Amino acid sequence: MVRTPPCVCCCISPRRCPSLPDHALALTTGRVRHETVTIVEAIAVEVRDLVKRYPKARTDAVDRLTFAVAGGEIFGLLGPNGAGKSTTIGVLTTRVRPTAGQALIANVDVTVAPRTVRSLLGVVPQRNNLDRSLSVRQNLLFHAAYHGVPKAVRTRRAEALLEQFSLTDRANEKPDLFSGGQNQRMMIARALMHDPRVLFLDEPSTGLDPAARLFVWDRIRELREAGVTIVLTTHDMDEAAALADRVGIVDSGRLLALDTPAALVRGLATGSSLQVTVELAGELGVAGLLDRLGTLAGVQRCEQVGAEAAVYTIRLCLTGEAAAMITPVATAVAEVGARLTGMEIGEASLEDVFIELTGRSLR
Repeated sequence: MVRTPPCVCCCISPRRCPSLPDHALALTTGRVRHETVTIVEAIAVEVRDLVKRYPKARTDAVDRLTFAVAGGEIFGLLGPNGAGKSTTIGVLTTRVRPTAGQALIANVDVTVAPRTVRSLLGVVPQRNNLDRSLSVRQNLLFHAAYHGVPKAVRTRRAEALLEQFSLTDRANEKPDLFSGGQNQRMMIARALMHDPRVLFLDEPSTGLDPAARLFVWDRIRELREAGVTIVLTTHDMDEAAALADRVGIVDSGRLLALDTPAALVRGLATGSSLQVTVELAGELGVAGLLDRLGTLAGVQRCEQVGAEAAVYTIRLCLTGEAAAMITPVATAVAEVGARLTGMEIGEASLEDVFIELTGRSLR
């Protein structure tokens, strides 16, 4: 189904896009607020050789970045702090002007027709920016009115979104009375009030308890099933692996990898992992233990992932089978005078991919 943007008279014809997953493609041409546009449904988001250099900066924040997101896809844009994610999203949402290259939403250039682009996208920031003086329902209705949604439509849409996000019973209350998870649901509902084609989510589950996080994840999946394209930025690798159809990993403004989470993990030299819990005694420090474990044949990388008093949790990424490393690891721990209190075999993860590509953890 092709949804028509506000104020556009449509002429729709099918076409295929060989560079993206196999989706139906529709072209919509028309004029929106004096901006002539061609909207392509199958290519929801695209950047072509995108460059952004800030004044006085020695390097580009975004350096010839190129990728495309198919319509109806959940796409995860991952990278360490300072990698260029926020700048890229800023360009795509018309807040940052690119130095060179192109950024397009549904084939509409963000610099040529920024008003049209803003009508096509919704943005949910990490920081709560709800109007505290308005009720939940009023926040939704005001947002829709700002985007020119007719009164009857916005009233009907607000009631539907309040129901979808389990906010109906408290629709007349103000945001200050709500938990972090409820405020997050409000912000997503508000961003959907003008029926955007693309939804940008920045760290959607940060600070949420497990139940609230799962609720938000379920709503995100529902939106994808309804045909909304979602661009997700997150530091939570479990979230990216659970939600994203594909992920792009960026660092220093450049795209390092782009594929499905499963395919990226399969491409790792690391095949499995071993997580050990160790109690240190005497003068031995965790750095010395990490150095010793890192010298074992078959250990590609080891890192501390947890600590409580003198008990440390260490994760070892292995090049072979984890079972074969149990005895060597236990022996090495005993040799340095530490006490092994637990051991767990695991598989390689998306975070392992991230660390291998960037050399940095997201923790």
